[in-house]
Amino acid sequence: MTDPHHDQPERADASAALEAADLWRCDLVTRSGLVLRIRPVRPEDEAALGDFFARLAPADLRFRFLGGVREVSHERLVAMTRVDHRATEHFLAFAEDSGTIIAAAMVACDPSTKKAEVAISVRAEDKHKGVAWEMLRHAARYAQARGAEALESLESRENREAIELEREQGFLAVPYPDDPTLILIRKDLRLT
Repeated sequence: MTDPHHDQPERADASAALEAADLWRCDLVTRSGLVLRIRPVRPEDEAALGDFFARLAPADLRFRFLGGVREVSHERLVAMTRVDHRATEHFLAFAEDSGTIIAAAMVACDPSTKKAEVAISVRAEDKHKGVAWEMLRHAARYAQARGAEALESLESRENREAIELEREQGFLAVPYPDDPTLILIRKDLRLT
């Protein structure tokens, strides 16, 4: 016989983690005056996140997933919307006047939480408005608060806009030894 209360502690832990993550809900204003409503992802965001990725340009999908992804699979969307809100957080940015996702930033800490990796995507029509800038700053603050000493991003060398934005925020670029088409961008969070 199964115990109906067996998974209650697990649900309670997940609920507590989401509640703690919700402290990172905020409104950010970009340099262009665009108001972003930022909040952690929830399982019910799966369809909206799928629509967001479906509307990204092919190059933006390639830069985000570092490969020939034409469509984000259901399995990947499930993984991206059911994060643990501890080692991994996924922030969504919504336009002030709509429920449409305009940007997403995923932060994943290594098991020691000394290092975190970030990946950001922005809708084409919202680029050059300061959205990526604010999402990266928010992700860096989050990683630093989680105890990460460094924040990294693995970028295609072709993604010059992202590399330049990261450099403007104090990230340093170093060659990625396993693949010459990629570059590792790193920021020491202990210095900020």
